[in-house]
Amino acid sequence: MASQKVLLCFALQLIFVLSVLDHHNANAQGLTVGFYKKSCPKAEAIVTKIIEQTMAVAPSLGAPLMRMHFHDCFVRGCEGSVLLNSATNQSEKFAIPNLSLRGFQIIDKIKVALEKECPGVVSCADVLALAARDSVAALNGPTWEVETGRRDGRVSNITEALLQLPPPFLNIAGLKTSFLSRGLSVKDLAVLSGGHTIGTSHCTSFNNRLYNFTGKGDTDPTLDSEYIDRLKMKCKPADQTTLVEMDPGSFKTFDVKYFDLVAKRRGLFSSDSALLDDSETKAYVLSHATASGTSSFFKDFGVSMVNMGRLGVLTGSAGEIRKVCSAVN
Repeated sequence: MASQKVLLCFALQLIFVLSVLDHHNANAQGLTVGFYKKSCPKAEAIVTKIIEQTMAVAPSLGAPLMRMHFHDCFVRGCEGSVLLNSATNQSEKFAIPNLSLRGFQIIDKIKVALEKECPGVVSCADVLALAARDSVAALNGPTWEVETGRRDGRVSNITEALLQLPPPFLNIAGLKTSFLSRGLSVKDLAVLSGGHTIGTSHCTSFNNRLYNFTGKGDTDPTLDSEYIDRLKMKCKPADQTTLVEMDPGSFKTFDVKYFDLVAKRRGLFSSDSALLDDSETKAYVLSHATASGTSSFFKDFGVSMVNMGRLGVLTGSAGEIRKVCSAVN
């Protein structure tokens, strides 16, 4: 009887793993590099040109544009639902984790240019994937070949975004569950966390680490004490407006300094510090904490972004190609 239970347990675990892998593989079907080569040959060049023009005058938009693709893919998959408006403010973009997203007007500008060039051909979901790549590249980061061929979804729900986006206070167990349940790997978790090398955050995302970590008016013991003092100079307990650089000194440059900060217990979010609580993620952090890890990280980041870009995609006749990214047709 005991052996039968063991076999049954193993069988159920195997079914779960295979289902996740099948889902991940199914997501990739229909995507290909150069999907618009014949239907809209200038599509990628149009995206790149507008992103480069934007980054030249507003480099601070690079991180939000990259994050927008991440926030899209982790809710319903990479199908552009984060872009949809709602008359009652009940779509994803109005969820608390998405209120800090910026650059929607840049996506709209790109879409207008694409509609002029090739009406009804390029999806908003693909615009997000391409804009994320080009934003990173414009901030001295890596570039990679983006698989395209996604179509746009018609549903966007504020509650789904609130429940499905991994919050900045998540521990390593929660982070691993969030990634593994989507068919992403622990390595993808460590690599994509490196995206925090660019951008800023409101104090509200980490203030509990400075003033009330366990509800007793204490600080987070995993955060470097000198760094805490420095952050307290910028963020007061009730501060809801101040922005802090996630990678102080180089928040507009895509590099490996994020890993150096995490290794020194200066990761801004609890989810950053959590990378040191798992042997695999910790090893990745430590091995990429110096400039010598740059080429490896850059290559890995492109691979992980492609992996993420395959999540829950709509292809073929599913979904639609929106004419305007903020509204269904």
